[in-house]
Amino acid sequence: MRVAGKVAIVTGGGGGIGGALAHALAADGARVVVADLDAAAAQAVVDKVNAENPGAAVAAGGDVSDAELIRGLIALAEKNFGPVDMYFANAGITGDPGLEADDAAWELSLDVNLRAHIRAAQLLVPGWVERGEGYFVSTASAAGLLTQIGSATYSVTKHAAVGFAEWLDVTYGDRGIRVSCLCPMGVNTKLLYAGEESGDALGVAATRAVTAAGDVLEPAQVAADVLAAIDEERFLILPHAAVLEMYRQKGSDYDRWLRGMRRYQAALLDQG
Repeated sequence: MRVAGKVAIVTGGGGGIGGALAHALAADGARVVVADLDAAAAQAVVDKVNAENPGAAVAAGGDVSDAELIRGLIALAEKNFGPVDMYFANAGITGDPGLEADDAAWELSLDVNLRAHIRAAQLLVPGWVERGEGYFVSTASAAGLLTQIGSATYSVTKHAAVGFAEWLDVTYGDRGIRVSCLCPMGVNTKLLYAGEESGDALGVAATRAVTAAGDVLEPAQVAADVLAAIDEERFLILPHAAVLEMYRQKGSDYDRWLRGMRRYQAALLDQG
């Protein structure tokens, strides 16, 4: 799909990958609603986008896992630009390390990292099917393919996000709906360093695991990779090429991979 002339919603757009996506989309001729829990951060991104591409973006603040807020984003897009063509379910949170996460923490992670995607698809996909076209982009993580040392809530919900994106493609891919799933490793965002700043040994190990496994990419590079995948209508977006080989190794010998992950975790914890 060509993004020029399309109307897009980007969640978690107040910085990081989401902010970079907003800039990249507008530069390629799309019009964008930038949504973030931090309304001021979303507005700051929109101000910069519009300075480069006047009138290309509007901002919205709120919890993008809330169905009514998503309805509001769709209405805002329609009012300012027209029907929504593309939805970037990019907002995400990490969660507490280990089994210390309580029910509230699990519910929050499930809401932001998974249910937000489901609710957006429920509101948009039926209309896209009628129109014969639509594009859903899910930001998951390499942790959704490989598992992350440290946060169970993050790893489990990112696996679920990958699974939902796969289901969406299988179910609607022959009805005009395109789906891509972004699974990066280290990206230079606040999310990457949340574990390191947690003070928890597993959290510190989680950050070290990602930063030691490959290059830490800048959000702009990831956004460029996403737009290239959309142009090709490619499902799996892997800004870190090594993730594909790791995924193949995991699938070829699960037990060996699990043993290796346990050794890697032990080594990381010993460094602490």
